[in-house]
Amino acid sequence: MKKTLYVVGAIIIKDGRILAVKRGESKNKAVAYKYEFVGGKIEEGESPQVALKREVREEMNYEVEVGQRFMQEVYEYEDVFVNLQTYFCRPLSEKYELKEHLDGKWLAPEELFSVEWAPADYNMISQLTKIKL
Repeated sequence: MKKTLYVVGAIIIKDGRILAVKRGESKNKAVAYKYEFVGGKIEEGESPQVALKREVREEMNYEVEVGQRFMQEVYEYEDVFVNLQTYFCRPLSEKYELKEHLDGKWLAPEELFSVEWAPADYNMISQLTKIKL
C-alpha cells in the first residue's frame, strides 16, 4: 500500500503574477527539474497554514500572509500519493532567497504553462489560468 504525503503549496501573488520555483534533482524523477509552488510536508500537529508559513521561510527566507485555500488535489505518483492543498499568499517581504530551488519566476496567469510543472500541480495551474488575480 502506498504512503500518502500531506503537503501544502503557496500561490504567492505579487503585482498580478504568481511565483513558480524550479526543483533540482529529486528521488522522484517525475518532479525533478520541474516548477512547483513553494511548500512542503505538513508536520504532525501543524495546521496547513502554519506549515506553509514555515516551509516558505525555510525554503526561501520569505515571509507570507496565508489567505484563502484555493484547491486540494490528490495525485498518485509511482511510489506515493500526494495530497496537496494550495493557499493564496501575499508576500510580506520584498526579496526572497532560493535555498532549495534552482530558479524562481513571477508569471502572469497566461504565462503559467510556459514552464514545465510537477504533475500534481497541473489541474491547479489550469484553474489559475482562468481567474483574474
